[in-house]
Amino acid sequence: MTKQDEFVFLPLGGVGEIGMNLALYGYGPAKRREWIMVDCGVTFPGPDLPGVDLVLPDIRYVIAEKKNLKGIFITHAHEDHYGGLNDLWPGLNVPVYASAFTAGMLEAKRDYEGSRANIPITSFKPGDKVYAGPFVVEAVGVNHSIPEPMSLVIRTPLGTAIHTGDWKIDMEPSLGPLTDEARFRALGEEGVLALMCDSTNSMRDGVSPSEISVSEGLKQIIESAEGRVAITTFSSNVGRIRSIAQAAEAAGRDVLLLGSSLKRVVAVADDIGLMQGLKPFVAEDEYGYIPRDRIVVILTGSQGEARAALAKLSRDEMRHVALTQGDTVVFSSRTIPGNEKAINDIKNGLIEQGVRIVTDSEALVHVSGHPRRHELLKMYEWTRPKILVPVHGEAAHLTAQRELALQAGIAEVPRLRNGEVLRLAPGPAEVIDEAPHGRIFKDGKLLGDFDEMGIGERRKLAFVGHVSVSVLLDERYDFREDPEIVAKGLPAEDAEGDAMEDILYDAVLSAVESIPRARRKDLSGLKESIRRAVRSTANECWGKKPVVTVFVHKV
Repeated sequence: MTKQDEFVFLPLGGVGEIGMNLALYGYGPAKRREWIMVDCGVTFPGPDLPGVDLVLPDIRYVIAEKKNLKGIFITHAHEDHYGGLNDLWPGLNVPVYASAFTAGMLEAKRDYEGSRANIPITSFKPGDKVYAGPFVVEAVGVNHSIPEPMSLVIRTPLGTAIHTGDWKIDMEPSLGPLTDEARFRALGEEGVLALMCDSTNSMRDGVSPSEISVSEGLKQIIESAEGRVAITTFSSNVGRIRSIAQAAEAAGRDVLLLGSSLKRVVAVADDIGLMQGLKPFVAEDEYGYIPRDRIVVILTGSQGEARAALAKLSRDEMRHVALTQGDTVVFSSRTIPGNEKAINDIKNGLIEQGVRIVTDSEALVHVSGHPRRHELLKMYEWTRPKILVPVHGEAAHLTAQRELALQAGIAEVPRLRNGEVLRLAPGPAEVIDEAPHGRIFKDGKLLGDFDEMGIGERRKLAFVGHVSVSVLLDERYDFREDPEIVAKGLPAEDAEGDAMEDILYDAVLSAVESIPRARRKDLSGLKESIRRAVRSTANECWGKKPVVTVFVHKV
């Protein structure tokens, strides 16, 4: 350790937003720091990003520092924590440490997506320690809504940080582990410099209900249902899937799995022994032969995904499986903000079929995997950090946890956002620098920024359509033949009933004929005149200006 050494924390995603979690911890002098990365997540595009498949953190800063990057540690296998690894790891090529379940999910994801990234994973489980440059990283077991989640203890010569990842306190989970109170208390006794803590539920008072209570609620619904029961939940919630399967078996019902992502998760869970003791699931082509009161379907689509199994059922588009009047659909999930309309459309489609809908507003059929305020206070009590850094949340969540931590007597609770370099030690916690950060987009097989992927232009096309104009001139710069116009995404007719393409055709003729022949030799100027005329004419009769592409050729 030298006088110039610093211990810093740099989030590049997940702080000021839900999703896309990626954090860096650095140690050493400002010009020669060594780094580890924690998580590499994605978020999903909204309607403002037409055609985009995934949104990933911009890691240009990490690439610039990759010779000093000592390893990547993945806390768990939710998309917002590991979903960017297949796309971003090839530019880094450093060791990756993760649980057996996360490694299995990564391999299944790679095979499903056809990714060429062959990422070597070093198994990492609670109690293990990894020596990575100046860091010693230890895994601590926590409970969450997915198998094998972990918090990370990050030790340096200047102090110890705990990165909680996603966690909650549940003394009766359907699938372990328990959050390791004894280990966190022991770390508190040793001395914790900083706690980087999940803020997702920091605005909710009390303690999250136990998963065992959810299991009991689902069991009651299954036992009392007269027809079929279909339950949609997050594919990664293996504990919930087990609970549903056990409740179905107790009620004398078989279980069918629907949805490719659900089947992949269950296959990985089965490979590492998490599905032991359950009856085999039935095949889709057996569904029609099973009495309605003897089947439970576990399926994808809880967030209204248009191609998921539940959406197809709501549209009656599945070959072997259908729902009928008197059946029940349970949403054993929460609605992620932004998905409300898509979910309501599915519910309405099911209701039209006579299906009964049950949500968490009517029965205890879902519980969050994140800590509420009383659970956060417990973690503060166990670890007794000098510094509390709220992460994993939007501004409202981060601010709520900051206020809670200050009320609890934590000395330093800095305000931090993506891209800000927070010095944890030596001296008081403070933002000392800003790193390049932002978002990149996966579009088909390609990755790039907003401009590289043409998203801005695509957004324009979605609103105003496109007009192509082709003009062929002879040696005298007169029309060699009639200009061709193709309009896509424009109204077919104006308010008077005249064809839009005919109106724009006349605008092209007028634009060319209004220019003297001698000036038509300037083909680029002629193109621009035609483009302006088409946009202006469309605006006059429609009120919008389309994107216009003009081709002018002379023979």
